[in-house]
Amino acid sequence: MKSDPEHPRVSIVVPFFNEEGNVEEMHRRLKAVLEQTGRTYEIIYVDDGSRDRTYELLRAIYERDAAVRVIKLRRNFGQTAGLQAGFDHVRGDVIISMDGDLQHAPEEIPQFLAKIDEGFDIVSGWRTDRKDNAVFRKFPSRVANRVMGRLVKVKIHDFGTTFKAYRREVVQSIRLFGELHRFIPALISREGFKITEIPISNINRLKGKSNYGISRVRRVFFDLMTVKFMVSFIDRPLQIFGLIGMASGLAGFLIAATITFGYYFFGWLIKENLGWLMLSVFLMTLGVFFIMIGLLAEVVSRVYFQTHQIRIYSVDRIDDRAGDREVRGV
Repeated sequence: MKSDPEHPRVSIVVPFFNEEGNVEEMHRRLKAVLEQTGRTYEIIYVDDGSRDRTYELLRAIYERDAAVRVIKLRRNFGQTAGLQAGFDHVRGDVIISMDGDLQHAPEEIPQFLAKIDEGFDIVSGWRTDRKDNAVFRKFPSRVANRVMGRLVKVKIHDFGTTFKAYRREVVQSIRLFGELHRFIPALISREGFKITEIPISNINRLKGKSNYGISRVRRVFFDLMTVKFMVSFIDRPLQIFGLIGMASGLAGFLIAATITFGYYFFGWLIKENLGWLMLSVFLMTLGVFFIMIGLLAEVVSRVYFQTHQIRIYSVDRIDDRAGDREVRGV
């Protein structure tokens, strides 16, 4: 089936950062697979501020392939921003995201499409046999996946892979930031979408250098807390902050009440219990503080839901058949 950039059934989104050695091979294999699916398609390549020849090669592919669009970001914003930039410009009914380093095999795309055809809204890849470093990637990933699964009650073994398929309405209902692209199934679970996963291969990188560092482990840890808050409390933050505030305030009140009772009935001296008295005042003050934070978070969450149009990237130019153009203020 020939590509139809104006009315594609499938949109492929691939962010690149310094992947000049993988661009041509990625496109060759991706094109071959999509031609065999019998569905109209488009391919959106996002250059996330590469400092090598990645954009030059993507531009050359665009010149010869009408199914390709290229989005060039002004600088390196990170993989999440690259994916969001692609998601914001897709036209297809089904969106498939994948890495540009060829550790995801394009030949597995039909498996994702088959699961979407079965009625699922999100199909997530599951790297059953990971080839990554055991200490810096596999172990932290295993811990993060287990923690996330328990926090949000989504039965997925591998949240971290970018290789996923989505129905269009799923992509339209999310806004990404931080490193949250890996947790889209968790973020979207609160809306009732049907989620499944399929085993995928995890191939050793053949060319280029991995952009994954130990610092990402720290960022993922904090994103776990962010996801839990967004899934469970984003529309009612006072529930969590208020609970902490009430617990702290109640503990302080009980300590103060105990000291007061002892003073009147057992002759306790205030100066001998001054430390406990100061602790009670601190806990009660902390309780008021958390409740106020909860109220403020309630206001912020309302603003978040009403605006929700903030972008986490800036586009330098978009190459498409509507005409090459530089984009200002996007």
